[in-house]
Amino acid sequence: MSSIVTAEGLYKQYDGVPVVDHISFAIEAGECFGILGPNGAGKTTTLRMLIGLTPADGGRLELFGQPMHPDQRLVSRRLGVVAQEDNLDDDLTVEENLLVYGRYFGLRSGVIRARLEELLTFARLTDRRRQQVRTLSGGMKRRLVLARCLVAEPELVILDEPTTGLDPQARHLIWQRLRTLKERGVTLLLTTHYMEEAARLCDRLLVMNHGRILDLGTPRDLITRHVEPQVVEIRGRLAPPDPALLRDHAGSLELVGDTLYCYVRDTQAVLAILHAQPTLTFQTRPASLEDVFLKLTGHDLRE
Repeated sequence: MSSIVTAEGLYKQYDGVPVVDHISFAIEAGECFGILGPNGAGKTTTLRMLIGLTPADGGRLELFGQPMHPDQRLVSRRLGVVAQEDNLDDDLTVEENLLVYGRYFGLRSGVIRARLEELLTFARLTDRRRQQVRTLSGGMKRRLVLARCLVAEPELVILDEPTTGLDPQARHLIWQRLRTLKERGVTLLLTTHYMEEAARLCDRLLVMNHGRILDLGTPRDLITRHVEPQVVEIRGRLAPPDPALLRDHAGSLELVGDTLYCYVRDTQAVLAILHAQPTLTFQTRPASLEDVFLKLTGHDLRE
């Protein structure tokens, strides 16, 4: 399997502070590769270097086997990009947005129109084709941005938090469309704050913080490496739970606010203790990517 993206020692700094700190990874053809990290981790800067908007200060970056730099237009034409913010033209209709965008790639109107019906169907916007973008819902706009990035039939689609702010129905529809692209052989690279999104879509995940890679692997591998398989969440009615109560029976414990997270392989001993504590409420669940994310990147809130 060939690498669509290869980064070796990729580095970027602002005002002497590294925001992407000598990271290395490769993305294989046909996979969905995710980048996870808190705000300020370096995710968006990494994507901007990949699409040629931000020059790297060091390291090597190749797309499709060619060095990537801001004036590498032949590489850029093989990319589709969905930015965090919708950058549609509100004064144009849905159809006109697709036509105009296609011309940026030098495509003839006839070629774009031949693809138009498929793109409108893909985005479920056929009945909105002559509607001005300003009148669309947030979910419709995100679907249009996704459809628009496919006008030139890219081999690699880069998505920066593609479903942020969408309601669950719109988010699930975007997920369905992304799975369809992957089934067609399109390579996907996305950043997301939604752990469920990462688990559902991504074949492999890179977790980064402060510009550095903390780990890389499949969702299941990350969970297995970093946390026990079962989690007991415990809250106190009168006061936060005392970790000492379960220290001898837990693989690891983390007190976050008023909740104690108890990570175990077998919940039996922990539950026996908790059932004898009437002031505590608790629930059990399987470990998830969110547990891995919080363990690797910390619990501090970042704006």
